Amino acid sequence: MTSDDVRHMRRALELARRGWGQVAPNPMVGAVVVRDGEIVGEGFHARYGAEHAEPVALAAAGDRARGAALYVTLEPCTHEGKRPPCTPAVIASGVARVVIATLDPNPLAAGGADMLRRAGIQVDVGVEEEEARELNAPFMHRFTSDRPWITLKLALSSDGAIGNDERAPRWLTGEDSRREVHHQRAGADAIAVGIGTVLADDPLLTVRGVEAPRVPPMRVVFDRGARLPLGSRILQTIGEARVAVITDGSASAREQALERAGATIIRAAGTAEALRALKGIGIDSLYVEGGAGLAGELLDSGSVDRLIIFRAPVILGAGALGAFDRSRSFTLEQAPRYRIVRQRRFGDDDMTIYALD
Repeated sequence: MTSDDVRHMRRALELARRGWGQVAPNPMVGAVVVRDGEIVGEGFHARYGAEHAEPVALAAAGDRARGAALYVTLEPCTHEGKRPPCTPAVIASGVARVVIATLDPNPLAAGGADMLRRAGIQVDVGVEEEEARELNAPFMHRFTSDRPWITLKLALSSDGAIGNDERAPRWLTGEDSRREVHHQRAGADAIAVGIGTVLADDPLLTVRGVEAPRVPPMRVVFDRGARLPLGSRILQTIGEARVAVITDGSASAREQALERAGATIIRAAGTAEALRALKGIGIDSLYVEGGAGLAGELLDSGSVDRLIIFRAPVILGAGALGAFDRSRSFTLEQAPRYRIVRQRRFGDDDMTIYALD
């Protein structure tokens, strides 16, 4: 692996990100064709059902692809879906080398690297692999787990609180942070909150102010007693995005009323069963926005894969609700230390993404 390999793969990853919110359930993929050190073709998977990254990049390169190197963020596929398999097209292009960030975890599509090698093409795997896997983490997770990939997002004050009925502002974080949250929502299959958050804030949980995702994320409410008000904004906007309510099955009359309002009722005995049920209806990525009770349940059960904290320059002081008040406590020696995936500032707020897997 050379510095040029890293540079070209980073460009391919940059291209892949342009498919954010548009390609699921497919992965985001970018590709770059390089000949004599010059990029001669680029492509990315722009939308579900559209041409894949490799054919787009090779078409842009044309005859210059022969003898060139192809950099691709995911192993070229070998199966026919909505589009023909990419690996035969790569072989036919005449490229001399293919550099792959990470292999495809989908057994139906995998095997492209070996097919390329059998065709006499040099294949190198693992350039910027960690970043490539992080980009498509829900897709990678799909083939190894019976629950969705779960991202827990929390907006906190500087002293770790998520709110206080008397003193907390409507928004802890600023406009730039809130726009970023909408961008993150657009990349998820579903957005979830606990019933306490709905009763307190009456949120919409839709994607607004950024590029609209191809499929609006489902809104999910963890609501054991089916207390979701029929007049809530989530139900009043059910035509904009689907709604699922997770109950324990003990309030049949209220559940029936919610079903008549258009909600999907998922009856589950506990959090683990609820998450399996969500995976069963096609939810591969779940973006959880609170509150403290739901956050505690997910953290305590080891179900959170990424924790995103937006920290605002605000102190709420004594009496405010701590973000982790409902989570189990640890001694200093026992407390897990999380790997930091990314840090970024949005206006006056600091965002940190932690890996909990």
